[in-house]
Amino acid sequence: MTPQQTAPRVTRRRVRTRANLLEAAFAVFAAKGFGRVSIEEVCEAAGYSRGAFYSNFDSLDELFFALYQERADLIADQVSGALALDGPDLDVPAAVDRVTEVLLLDLDWLLVKTDFLVHAARDPQVAETLLEHRARLRQAVADRLARAQGLAQLPAVLGDIDGAAHAVVAAYDGVTTQLLLDKDVDGARGWLKQLLTALLTDGSNTSR
Repeated sequence: MTPQQTAPRVTRRRVRTRANLLEAAFAVFAAKGFGRVSIEEVCEAAGYSRGAFYSNFDSLDELFFALYQERADLIADQVSGALALDGPDLDVPAAVDRVTEVLLLDLDWLLVKTDFLVHAARDPQVAETLLEHRARLRQAVADRLARAQGLAQLPAVLGDIDGAAHAVVAAYDGVTTQLLLDKDVDGARGWLKQLLTALLTDGSNTSR
């Protein structure tokens, strides 16, 4: 058989193996904590050998970043989808309502992400990569705010669109930290809605 004939079958199998490893790793990380899990434990949970792991990832760090990218893409899609309903205009309170209703607030993911944040804080190379991933999420927020520039007035205290995007992500980080402790998802959505509305407007429209 030619390489052209065999490549699709191998590619499908590789994609399935990678997806299964990511799913198993997520469950193990959430249960035990990142930094307390070995490659062998991930392989055992997924039902694969170390060879299968290393054919897809160089390290647990790389696997985590793949997980992080999946979740970051999902969050960006949720935010973009909710904001796209405004068309060319931006009704900030209405957009905040929609975003906070659909935004991923998953406790297992927050546990995994927090563990890895602590790990990254002690490793400058890992921290640099994590910062790059976080910057992509901020950029998605900034891009949407930029498209609405002139149609929605941001508070001057934020400085500019990049400052507003940083504030939005910081608000999300703060609310999810509280969520890790009290496990109150509905409360987190309500608080995030109030906080983002206050950040992105003059704060007067908080009755929604």
